[in-house]
Amino acid sequence: MQGVPAQFSYEKDRARFRHLPDLPGVELYHAHISRHAFEPHTHEAFGIGMIETGAERFRYRGAQHVAPAQSLVLMNPDELHTGESASEDGWQYRMIYLDPTLLESLTGERGWWFSEAVRFDPPRAVQLANLLAQLWQMQAPLARDSLMLSLTDLLRPHARMATKAPAEGGHRFDMVKHYLRDNLAATITLDELAALVSLSPYHFQRQFKAHYHVTPHQMLMAFRLWRAKQLLTSGMPAASVAAEAGLTDQAHLTRSFAARYGTTPVRYQKQVAESRKAQSPTIFLPGHHG
Repeated sequence: MQGVPAQFSYEKDRARFRHLPDLPGVELYHAHISRHAFEPHTHEAFGIGMIETGAERFRYRGAQHVAPAQSLVLMNPDELHTGESASEDGWQYRMIYLDPTLLESLTGERGWWFSEAVRFDPPRAVQLANLLAQLWQMQAPLARDSLMLSLTDLLRPHARMATKAPAEGGHRFDMVKHYLRDNLAATITLDELAALVSLSPYHFQRQFKAHYHVTPHQMLMAFRLWRAKQLLTSGMPAASVAAEAGLTDQAHLTRSFAARYGTTPVRYQKQVAESRKAQSPTIFLPGHHG
């Protein structure tokens, strides 16, 4: 069994990622976290999971949530959130991150949306845990696809259909989000962001934080780290990823990546590369949600 990775200062904190071979748009995640606190980060995917033991506290869409054991965690794409323990011994949980396009393809329905981030539903939580554990080990494509169908059927009662994300569509700060995404590697100033929406810099920053519950810099870093995740998955060396994603150097990438995803870029890249090769089933090793 491998040793505890350097990014965790507490020996009981561990996490592991897995990608499903030949099924892009899916990422599995299993972790036990006691003391590590995840900085604001985003997944451009649905983050769906369950709490096995303990409880998690996280900030999502401007509110604090606590997810106890046997509850479902249901996060929509592109929503910044944090994560920390709400119980003495931490929390153990399983997650699956699903690309919205893939979810639409699997279900034949457009506009999936979860209005509640936490649902206490022990029967479905247990079923979801079993499905995610089976997906982690599954190699046969047909059986895997059957499990994915069962997973979406299980979650359907908690979802609603929406033509677009509620409320935020059309907000004037949307152009700022797009600008940040389009200029990840640039040096961006508060003045230029404020100019996009014709506000003074500090008035803009106050309004931006009131709307998104993070500063412009925190959002930019979240976008940069999500891009880094994509580049690492593609096989790009970590040193090159840092520059491409707008980070100072590889050390900056390592620190920032670990703070948001609970594992180093190199370890993450190794884990997803191993799973893409469809090697023998992977056991849960020491090693992060969301």
